Amino acid sequence: MLKHLHIQNYALISRLDIDFGPGFSVLTGETGAGKSIILGALALVLGARADSKAITDGEDKCIIEAEFDDMIIRRELYINGKSRSFVDDSVVTLQELKVLANKLIDIHSQHANLLIENADFQLEVVDAVALNETLRDTYSADYEAYTAAVEALHKLQALAKKSQQDADYIQYRYKQLDEAGLQEGELEELEQEQYRLSHAEEIRMALMTAVEALNGEQGSAMEALRACRIEDAAPELQQRIDSARIEIGDIAEEAEHILNRIEMDPQRLEWVEERIAQLENLKRKFSAETIDQLITMRDELAEQVNRLDSFDFDIEQAQKEVSAKKATLTRSAEALTKSRKAVIPQICERLTDGLKRLGVAHAKVEILVRATEDFTPSGCDEMQLMFAANLNQSLRAVSEVASGGEISRLMLCVKALIASTKGLPTIIFDEIDTGVSGDIATQMASIMREMAKSRQIIAITHLPQIAALGQQQYKVYKADTATRTETHIRLLNNEERVTEIASMLSGKQTTEAALLTAKQLLGYKS
Repeated sequence: MLKHLHIQNYALISRLDIDFGPGFSVLTGETGAGKSIILGALALVLGARADSKAITDGEDKCIIEAEFDDMIIRRELYINGKSRSFVDDSVVTLQELKVLANKLIDIHSQHANLLIENADFQLEVVDAVALNETLRDTYSADYEAYTAAVEALHKLQALAKKSQQDADYIQYRYKQLDEAGLQEGELEELEQEQYRLSHAEEIRMALMTAVEALNGEQGSAMEALRACRIEDAAPELQQRIDSARIEIGDIAEEAEHILNRIEMDPQRLEWVEERIAQLENLKRKFSAETIDQLITMRDELAEQVNRLDSFDFDIEQAQKEVSAKKATLTRSAEALTKSRKAVIPQICERLTDGLKRLGVAHAKVEILVRATEDFTPSGCDEMQLMFAANLNQSLRAVSEVASGGEISRLMLCVKALIASTKGLPTIIFDEIDTGVSGDIATQMASIMREMAKSRQIIAITHLPQIAALGQQQYKVYKADTATRTETHIRLLNNEERVTEIASMLSGKQTTEAALLTAKQLLGYKS
């Protein structure tokens, strides 16, 4: 239940604080007094789209705070267009706020009457009466699983088609790389071998010179080091000379070993150069920078080639999955349809009775159920509310035959029907009495008051018959200060209610007859 509303710096409201009680409350006031401003502020705190233009001129931000039985919701709107939302002083996202608000309060504005013509809304009404939340949740989960399976199948089929179109090209490219016998690091090794083979004579001569210089019989480095004996004068230096002699001996031995292995092999050189050219050509052809990249491409192409052979099997498995998910979804859809059809007679009867109570004596209501061509997010049913208000009038879609007043009455009956099933603690009616007057308005007020026995009902109205049946009445009015006009609201006492309702009856010039009628209207309260 909404207990308190605080508004600060919103439109014509500098500061407003108002307490709300349980039961049936009414808000009255002249046209333009600011009732829509208060409703707009309440909608904002419940997650409606924010507009910085709503901030009072000259202020940096506005604050709207709504206190409910067990929580406080606050929305702050800044001049730069940004806003922040809080639940019990904890920051929440706007989406989280909307989800929470939908469980706390339902604001029925004038344009919401048009919902009665909407097939989706009609379906929601049927589901609300049928208490179908669990069945709808099950269906939604099955629908998501089915659509995901269908999407996976379609993607697989598209990939198979494309792969089949590209099959020859894929296999051709793979064959080129596979037959090349690629090895990691091969190009680097070949380039080194190519250098050795193409410079074999030069390397051989250089090594022979080095071996002769290091280890020859006359004038070699080894001979000189062997002859150098200075251990007595410089033992440490002698140790270094001996170490150098041993190292030079090893170098000479290794150089001689390499020299003996070097061969002149023109045929091998030719093969190496052809192999290098082949690898470089593959790199250019496949836009690769290294042999490792070519190997990666080869392996990926191999997977695609293997995939071509497995598509038939994969598609068959995916089709089986779609069939299984469709069977499960069909059962969920059938359960939904059955539950909906079961409550339709009850809905039609209660709406018809409610309309008759509201003065549509010959009202007839039916709900047609048609099967959709395919599964939809809400099932396989399409609802159409059929209506007739007069004798011998054929049933037609409500949008085709119902007047504005009849739609208002029908919508009130719908709200009364689903109020208890949805369990909303608060419902606000914004001029649902459009197009009605007199005894019909009194009956509408009676229905709202009955609804208020189990929840809080707040009605914004211009009709004295409805205002008189409110258990609390609030007046919305404007007042001028030295610099501006401001909107205010206050709870009326019994005497003020008589005056207010009398002015609603007769206008600004309140007559004795209007005052008497106002007292009589207020006296009808139980």
